[in-house]
Formats: sequence, C-alpha cells, structure tokens
Amino acid sequence: MANFAATFALTVFSLLLSSPASSLDTARPEIAAFSADLVQKDGFEQAYVTAVFNGIESKQSILDAMSKPAEKVKPWSDYRNIFITPRRISGGVDFFREHEARLRKITAQTGVPAELIVAILGVETFYGTRTGSFRAVDALATLGFDYPPRSTFFRSELRQLFLLAREEQLDIGGLVGSYAGALGPPQFIPSSYRNFAVDGNGDGRRDLLRNWDDIMASIANYFVEHNWQPGQPIATRAEIARDAARPTGPTELVMKDTVGSLARQGVQFTTDLPVTAPALLVSLQGEEGDEYWVGFQNYFAITRYNRSTMYALAVFQLSEAIGAGTRTPPVNPVEQKATSLVP
Repeated sequence: MANFAATFALTVFSLLLSSPASSLDTARPEIAAFSADLVQKDGFEQAYVTAVFNGIESKQSILDAMSKPAEKVKPWSDYRNIFITPRRISGGVDFFREHEARLRKITAQTGVPAELIVAILGVETFYGTRTGSFRAVDALATLGFDYPPRSTFFRSELRQLFLLAREEQLDIGGLVGSYAGALGPPQFIPSSYRNFAVDGNGDGRRDLLRNWDDIMASIANYFVEHNWQPGQPIATRAEIARDAARPTGPTELVMKDTVGSLARQGVQFTTDLPVTAPALLVSLQGEEGDEYWVGFQNYFAITRYNRSTMYALAVFQLSEAIGAGTRTPPVNPVEQKATSLVP
C-alpha cells in the first residue's frame, strides 16, 4: 500500500503539471458518472481520479488510427508483405537464440511452441522495439468517450487500466502503448494483462513492460487459457473443388465446421486430424487471386489474441519461418569473412 501511495503521489504531480492541448471535458455526464464509479465502486481516491482525468487528452490521431487498421484496409497480399520479411524473420531467429533456454522451458511447461511466442512479439512490436507512443489513458478515454462504435468496450478497458495500475503499482499517466491502449512488447490490453499475465521468473511481479521472462510466459499462458492444443497443427493450405461452391464475403471467425464437413463441401486439404476436429475455411485475397486456408483450433486460438484472420495467418507463417531459421546453424562472422575472401 505504501508503494501505491508513492505511485499515486507521482501520478498526481505529473498530471497536474500537464497542460493538454485538447483536454477531455470532464463535465460531460458520462465522464462524470464514470469517474464517480471509480471512486464509489472501486475505492479510488477522488483526488487521484480527478488528477488523472484532468491530464487526459482526446486525440484525433487515435480516432483516425482506429478507423483504418491494416486488417481492414489491406488485402492479404499486402498485409503479408508487412510481416513476412527477411528482416523480421532474422530478427525473430536472433531473439529466439538469445532467449532459447527460457523459451524451451516455457514450451515444455505449456505446449505452446517457442517460435509462436516469438512470432507474436514479431508481429505485435518487432520484438519489443515498437510498443507504441500513445499514453494508455489518452487512448482508452478517447475511444471510450469519443468513439461510439466501441465505447462500451473501451470504457471497460479504461476501468481495467485503473485497476491494473493499482494492482501492479504502476504510474497510470506514464503507461504508453498502442492507439488502442495495448501495453508492452506483447501488446496486452489492460483486461488481458490482469487476467492472463503471469510471473515468469518468480520475483512476485507481473511485468509485461520490461521483463522478458514474464512477457514470454504470459503470451504462452494466454494461449493455454484459450484452449491451445499442444502438438496439433495451426493451419494448412486448401483448394476448392471445381464444382464446389466458393465462399463469398469476409471469413466469419466461428468454428462451425469440422475437417469432415469441409471435405464434404469440396474443400481439398491434407491433415492428420480426425474428421470430427473443428475447422475453419479462410478465404483471402492473395497475389494471384483467391487464396484458401483451413484453420484448426490452434489457428482459432491465435484469433483470440487479435480478431483477424490475416493476423493469425501472418503469425503462423512468421512462426514457421522463424522455426526454420532456428534449425539452421548460425553463421560465425569470422568464418563468413574468411569465406568471402576465398577466390
């Protein structure tokens, strides 16, 4: 409690000194009611809540980013080229080798492949190097009060951020992340941080901002909690029989089919899973036209991290490339230089 009191004092001081260009109007009834609930229902000090809200900015740049995420405005062929690149693959191989012992231990404990954990970090933040530049309170308040399509969700996440800051003794005004309020290298939203983060190194804390043991273990735990099936495949390429009906419109993220039912519909693919295994036909716009994949339960689990078919496939393909790279012995720089001098 003493530590939280110190964090409280630091937050109040920093936020009272701020002079935002477009402050959130705290007199709005919905904002006043939200603030009152934090005090009356969640037990926060009024001075603390007031200081935080007085420092919040509603940002048009956040609203603009929310309206055009890559998953909505780019076809798969363009989206894939963002994430499946030589630099991102080599960066993942380097990260894997740097943290290999810990990653293999996590895989042994959870059944979640090490290369998948690394691929999540690669897609989300380029292995922790691009964690976002928006204050989390600004992002969540902007979307919670000035973005009607998802205001309920983001107001809930704003409350979760207050609770998270108190539980983990964090300076709420200093938390920086994505335009949607996601935090740290794994980009957990506050509710996911509270519900799925774990202490990966036994120090009594769950630090998803700087501690790689906690970060990697928490990503694995997220998948465990979302029904990851150890040893089972993620997805496989498919074709549609010439006389079969082809899917139209966006893929619905619902596991309503099985391996057997898709086969009966004329979807052609190879898997060792039983005919009763849940399956999902994914239709995407590839470089050479329509591209089809069948996703299994582990593919669906990845879509729980980000509700996007393209995101899940990018993570899967990046993990495959990273896994292949880690099975290739690293090049010794001295040997590489010597070889390059041989005529």
